[in-house]
Amino acid sequence: MKKKTFFTALAMAGCIGLVGCGAGATASNETTESKQTETTEEKASVIDYMVLVNKENALPDKWEDEVSLTKSTNSLGDEVQTESRAYDAYLELKKDLEADGVYVDLDSAFRGVEAQKKIVEDFTKKYGETYVKQYVAVPGFSEHHTGLALDLYLNIDGKDVYMNEDMVEYPEIWEKIHAKLADHGFILRYLEGKESVTGFNYEPWHIRYIDNVDLAKEITEKGITLEEYLGKLPKGDVTPPKDTE
Repeated sequence: MKKKTFFTALAMAGCIGLVGCGAGATASNETTESKQTETTEEKASVIDYMVLVNKENALPDKWEDEVSLTKSTNSLGDEVQTESRAYDAYLELKKDLEADGVYVDLDSAFRGVEAQKKIVEDFTKKYGETYVKQYVAVPGFSEHHTGLALDLYLNIDGKDVYMNEDMVEYPEIWEKIHAKLADHGFILRYLEGKESVTGFNYEPWHIRYIDNVDLAKEITEKGITLEEYLGKLPKGDVTPPKDTE
């Protein structure tokens, strides 16, 4: 499993990766700092919310120059940047979940191409090439570059739960979270059993904003991936290596 603590340490550089937590947790700083050259709505209008970025499809040119980002601070004290419209939708999702006693926070969202290069280098040294191929996207081909992919973590009984191996111990909580994603324009991105399509193992914490509730519901109800919905199945074998640990 990938080590969440190391991911969190790199978050300030735009690292990998799950705001407002429950009792005893530090409240999220919802103060936003968007780029000032254009309004959020003006910049959001140039973003293709159905963009496909995966192992075979690179981030579109100039995306990082055009995307509008909102900064926030999670309960761990880490700064996270998220595409602005996706962040607003996330706050609504968070509020909806809290009404049912479920508390989540943002581990990471936007991660720049240069930061991804640093991750690959550091993780290769720390965990080896097999681990990197299994869990870390090639720079330029990570969905996190879009700012539309959000990694969540949990807050349970006032305690932050952010290590992957710990988070997977709460399938009933993830089920509640997944049930509300589409209502706010999100889909679960890396489905279980779809590794040969997405190129990544199942990640209950990795959600993707598509800015369309109806489409999100359709994709969710059909149990398909973004690749399948768009009719852009991989041309080669993208199945991640099996975990040998």
